[in-house]
Amino acid sequence: MSAQRERMIGARKSGDVARLADAIPYAKWMRIAPENGTGELLTRMRYHEQLIGNTFLPAIHGGTLGAMLEMAAIFHLLWETETETVPKIVNITVDYLRSAGPRDVIAAAKVTKQGRRMVNVFAEAWQDDRSKPVATANAHFLVKSADEPPAL
Repeated sequence: MSAQRERMIGARKSGDVARLADAIPYAKWMRIAPENGTGELLTRMRYHEQLIGNTFLPAIHGGTLGAMLEMAAIFHLLWETETETVPKIVNITVDYLRSAGPRDVIAAAKVTKQGRRMVNVFAEAWQDDRSKPVATANAHFLVKSADEPPAL
């Protein structure tokens, strides 16, 4: 069993959702981590200077918002479904709704349709007010269930 898979299974068993970020180096590097202090699985991207894309406003770069929404969807799938490997992104469509200022961004995701191998996820990101999202995304992921035999 891979170290990454062991970390994901350990996070689920311990109930510590923050440990999921340790299993994904990119999330750690971007300072993106899941949290569930409110009873709902949320993902937070901690603000740091490298996130700024437009220094005149200043505003967070859209690519980092897209990456954060993708990570929110992945964390949701890892926590809420039976998959034991990191889901593979098939496609993602991001809608940028307003500029994101220099502060933390929070996101929530939900599964809108789940098949045997494909999952459709909707994610929404905001800063100060959840009713004013800065970006939303629809994504499709390829997932592998725990009982599925390995590919040849």
